[in-house]
Parts: sequence; C-alpha cells; structure tokens
Amino acid sequence: MNNFENYVLPTYGRQKVSFISGKNATLMDSEGKEYVDFAAGIAVCSVGHGNDRLTKAICDQVSKVIHVSNLYYIEPQAECARRIVELSGYDMRCFFGNSGAEANEGAIKIARKYGEVDGQPKRYKIITLDHSFHGRTITALKATGQESMHNYFGPFPDGFVYAKSIDEIESLLDDHTVAVMIELVQGEGGVQPQDRAKVQALAALLKSRDILLMVDEVQTGIYRTGEFLASNLYGIEPDVITLAKGLGGGVPIGVVMTSKKDIFAPGDHGSTFGGNYLSTAAAIEVLKILEELKESGSLDEHLIYFEESLGSFAAKHPAIFLDHVGLGMMRGLRVCDCDTLGKIINAAREAGVIVLKAGRNTLRFLPPLTITKGDIDEGFARLEKAMASL
Repeated sequence: MNNFENYVLPTYGRQKVSFISGKNATLMDSEGKEYVDFAAGIAVCSVGHGNDRLTKAICDQVSKVIHVSNLYYIEPQAECARRIVELSGYDMRCFFGNSGAEANEGAIKIARKYGEVDGQPKRYKIITLDHSFHGRTITALKATGQESMHNYFGPFPDGFVYAKSIDEIESLLDDHTVAVMIELVQGEGGVQPQDRAKVQALAALLKSRDILLMVDEVQTGIYRTGEFLASNLYGIEPDVITLAKGLGGGVPIGVVMTSKKDIFAPGDHGSTFGGNYLSTAAAIEVLKILEELKESGSLDEHLIYFEESLGSFAAKHPAIFLDHVGLGMMRGLRVCDCDTLGKIINAAREAGVIVLKAGRNTLRFLPPLTITKGDIDEGFARLEKAMASL
C-alpha cells in the first residue's frame, strides 16, 4: 500500500484491498479472503474474471502481434466493427478508441463537424442532461451535467447546454443546436432510467429538425440492460452511439458508431492504440460469449433472477431502501441517506461482497453478465450479514 501513497497521485478514495485473482463473479484478495463481485470493475468485466475463452483469445493474439498502427489494415478491428454493427441492427460505421471518454469525444467531434455547413449559421450546441456523466477529459467533463465536475479545470470548451429533464430539451433547441447527448440509464447519476415514450418522442422531434441524437451507451451497452444496446430496448435509432466498458471484458477499448458514415475524412480523427489487435481480438471473443448467452436464454433468465433477488433483499429493509431502480443487470437501490450508504458499502466489503455507490444516494449493482444463480444467492446472503452488522 505504501507504493500507492508514495508514487501514485491520490485521484481515488481507494479501499485498502488488493485483489490477486478471480473466477467469474468471485474475487480473491492478497490476504486470501473471497468476495462475490457485484461490481464487475464498474460494468467492465462483462464475462467475469479469469474467463477461459477470453484468456485464450488474448493469449493467442499476443503470441502473434499486439499492435502495429491504424496506418494499416487490422483485420480483427474490421471483424469487431462488423459484429458490433450487425448485432446493433443499425446501418453504421465504427471508430475505435481506448475508453468511454474517448468515444464521447469522438461523438462530440462528429456533431461539431456535422454542424459545419457552408453558408448557414454554424450549429455547435450540444444539449445534455442534469446528473449525466460522459467522461473525464476536458470536453467530456464539460458535457457532463454535474456542476461539481466543473471545478478547477477551466476554461472549458463552450457550446454545452444542460436540460433538467427530457421534458425541457425541446425548449432549449435553437438554430445553433446540432445534437442532444443522453444516457438511457444514467449510471453515475444514480442508475436512473429515462422514460421510454419520452425518449421515442424526443428521437422523432430531433429527426424532424435534423438534430443528431447521440446516445452514450458506455455503461448500458453490450447486453448490460438485456438487449445488445439499450437503444434497441427503447426502440430508437440514434445517429451516434458510444460504447466502451463491457465490450473488452477488461481490456481497454472504446467505440463511437454513427449512421453518418462519411462524416470523417482521413486526418479528421485518429488514435494510436485504438482498435489494435489486442483490444479487438478480446472484444470479438466477448461478443461471441455474450451473444451465445443471450441466444441460449441464460442471460435473460439470470437478469430476471437478479432483479427478483434484489427486490426481495430490499423489501426486508424498507426503512433503509426507498426505491429499486435500473434495468437488466444495471441496478440500484435508493438509500435513506448518504451516511447509511457508505456504511452499507463498507459492511458489505467486510462480509465479502463488492457493491458500489452512485449519485442520488444509490447503492449500485453491476455484476458480471455471466454470474450464476449460486453466486447471486451467495452475494445476497452476505449482504444480509452486512445489514445485520450495521
């Protein structure tokens, strides 16, 4: 731990635990203690820890070539793009980066270029929502609709407008608006789903006014909400979608996909590492694993089982858990107050289960999509022990 204190910048309030191994939804720390993982690296480890198929795919690729550059054809990148597009059901092309923040930066650049029309007023404004989170780079941070995130790092890029809710977006549209960027389920903002009918109405309105609908699916994408994309679940066709987190199963990757297939010309955008052999080979195997899980019916069965188990757990503590929110395996419980939320997370860790916090006093659950019913049962049994210790 001393190395962290001496050599690593203190940008995280780290819990004093060091994990050394894992298998699917369980983790082992350096002291030999086992945990049920209801966090999956904040929705990253979609196929669990130590997945044999993903390990083999990574090792096979590493033994051949890890990286060249995007100056050459990278066949796994093209195959990964094909799979993403076909699974999405949308007519799009993909650009590969290394993270969700990079994907959202790419989306913003697409919007800004789309707003450049000779002889017309430049359209550059992008509307996002209060409580949204879009990343930690300067521009993605400014796109984030949380005032507390806008300290220290200014001046920020102009052109972002924040709506209190989807209902307010229409009143904020003007001749300079080029895009609206939303999360269909706000993750960091408290696992808050948007209303499906309102999202569909917004999509139709924006299409009628030639304003881009950009959906940040960094956390909701890759089957996290039950379908390949939350956009599929909501029955909309966005102009731009961003992906990251669960796509690589732990290997860094980010994707911006768009129906504006010719928006970029060579030199408009780029990434040194984005879409290299290692990351896209890993993503291909993750997509194969999760597609098989979905088609077998196992994913839907376990989504329902997790939701029911979480609901039963919450019902036993009505004075503490005020509401049950989320979709699929992106779930949250509203906690009565912030202090209690912190105590629950610490007690859970002591009891051997990993859970997260999110905005609006929310206890957040993001288990691996490959989690078994046995691990779900064990995790909630340990959570009951944690609650008894409060």
